[in-house]
Amino acid sequence: MSIKNFQKFRPHPWHGIHIGSEAPKIVKAYIEIIPNDMIKYEICKETGYIKVDRPQKFSSLPSFLYGFIPETYSAETTASLSNMADRGDGDPVDICVLSELPITRADIIMDVRVIGGIRLIDTGEVDDKIVAILNGDPFYDGVTDISQVNAVIIDRMRHYFLSYKSIPGEPVKTQIESIYGANEAYKVIKAGITDYNTHFKN
Repeated sequence: MSIKNFQKFRPHPWHGIHIGSEAPKIVKAYIEIIPNDMIKYEICKETGYIKVDRPQKFSSLPSFLYGFIPETYSAETTASLSNMADRGDGDPVDICVLSELPITRADIIMDVRVIGGIRLIDTGEVDDKIVAILNGDPFYDGVTDISQVNAVIIDRMRHYFLSYKSIPGEPVKTQIESIYGANEAYKVIKAGITDYNTHFKN
């Protein structure tokens, strides 16, 4: 796969947008889903456009902006940070973004301040969910770590990721290994950059 092919016309959100010069503390986030979306959208890895992945089957809906960090990849280095999985999920590192004011459209990029993350294990693969704040949001001014966010917000994230793939009568596919603060989140992003460089730039 040649990265140059993605930049011929519109920059590919995964390969054509720079993560940001202040990474891992402040990074670019590409948003695929907005709060309460009834449809699960995700990036088409080939074209860079938003595609419909699936309807949300049940009542569990995201309460936050959701997308990924460009120029990252979840593979061997990312998985090495987990005690429960030995492989990454083969996608860009996911990100959940908090904003006081509603943002009502996806397919956008924004600068966000990283404050922590959720280490999700999905069918044996590590699938970290970085948690961040819209950079410059005055409501969250001074918040630098996930421990400073109201526990209800984090509990809603936990519930969503533990239930969004659950089908009644079938085994649960996801579990949470840990919820971690900003310093561990920085390690996950750095690992994601390393995996991206290994798999796409060399």
